[in-house]
Amino acid sequence: MAAGRAGQGTNSVQIRQYNQRLVLQRLRRLGQASKADLARAAGLTNTAVGQIAAELEAFGLVETVGKRHEGQRGQPATLLQINPAGAFAIGVRIDRSRIETVLADLGGRIIAQHTHDLDLPPPDRTLEIVRQDVESLLVLCSPETRRRVIGIGLARPFNLGSWLRLLDLSNVESLKAWDQVDFAVALARETSLKVFDENDGTAGAIAELFYGIGHEADDFLYLFVGPCIGGGLALDGECRRGMTDNAGDVAVMPVGPSGLVSAPPLGDRSEILLTRASINALIRHLRHHGHAVAGLGDLPGLMARHRDLALEWLDDCAAALVGPILSMQALLDVPLVVIDSDLDRSWIDLLIERTDARLAAAVAEARRPPRLAAGSFGAYAGALGAASLPLFVHFGPRAGLLTGAVNALHGVREHAIPL
Repeated sequence: MAAGRAGQGTNSVQIRQYNQRLVLQRLRRLGQASKADLARAAGLTNTAVGQIAAELEAFGLVETVGKRHEGQRGQPATLLQINPAGAFAIGVRIDRSRIETVLADLGGRIIAQHTHDLDLPPPDRTLEIVRQDVESLLVLCSPETRRRVIGIGLARPFNLGSWLRLLDLSNVESLKAWDQVDFAVALARETSLKVFDENDGTAGAIAELFYGIGHEADDFLYLFVGPCIGGGLALDGECRRGMTDNAGDVAVMPVGPSGLVSAPPLGDRSEILLTRASINALIRHLRHHGHAVAGLGDLPGLMARHRDLALEWLDDCAAALVGPILSMQALLDVPLVVIDSDLDRSWIDLLIERTDARLAAAVAEARRPPRLAAGSFGAYAGALGAASLPLFVHFGPRAGLLTGAVNALHGVREHAIPL
């Protein structure tokens, strides 16, 4: 809906800002479009879109790409598209076994990256690694590109020091130290860039909303099967964060006991999803059968050589996903579940196929299970999700703009690019 129908308390500056972002969103979805196309897609007048398009071109956020000659009378229409060089962001993905730092543009292209596969060090050592990576990425930038770097997105699991026994992790003291520091504030201080901090599941959902399946869908549950499983929730074209920023946190949803011989003993605990639907569960299963796994990079070869063990884990993972997916559908009526992973796309497709079959068998009478779709970015989802955070905050048409209810985010300075 165009912001012209905004509620009480909205001023003209907020409306203009929202409409600028709305036009950018519609242009991103269309790929290339004329001003008339954008007016229809955004529900705005041709005059309003003409003025907005001129402003966006002046900011360097959109560019002219040619004329449309076919199928129309009169003057050919000028076609516009998002200018990928209009803005840039750095993304930092941290999880319990990997650190990634990337430079991405407004078009969603990763320009350069650094990846470290390692047991996550204490926060002070991680800060030094990330600081050096950020500096090396900025060195690659021209002065104009550097001026348009609008901040750093930080995506990480919250509560890094929790569930360590369930995840079969040994670097306990290092991980527990993470629950005592505000890494986003420290990173902002070290880099003098604004830092946007988010849990990794929501960051992945934002990447999909901004660059991936969000071109077609506004409502979906997002699942990322990484070392742990992360989740995010998109409703009405916005990512929902919840009171504690954990909306969509499927990892702690209760599930039935695993059928794998490698599963940790439950004792008096209830099983939760992260102990079954996670790459750590796969690694534990491989190790239980005598196969050494040093890190994520070992998995493609091991899964190919020991396909029977990989499939045992995959089936247990699919079975574990059924209850949480149907529960989320019943509560939120989401029509779509997007599943992505650090694993190769062929394994994601197989997981979707087997989960879909189990959903069809388990869904309640008079209901249909949600459609399942593979994520757009695979192993790049976490890092691109992190880089998407400052871009989405600056350029996404968030309804909070119309009421001033936009969440404050960590940072030491704002950049000078408009919007």
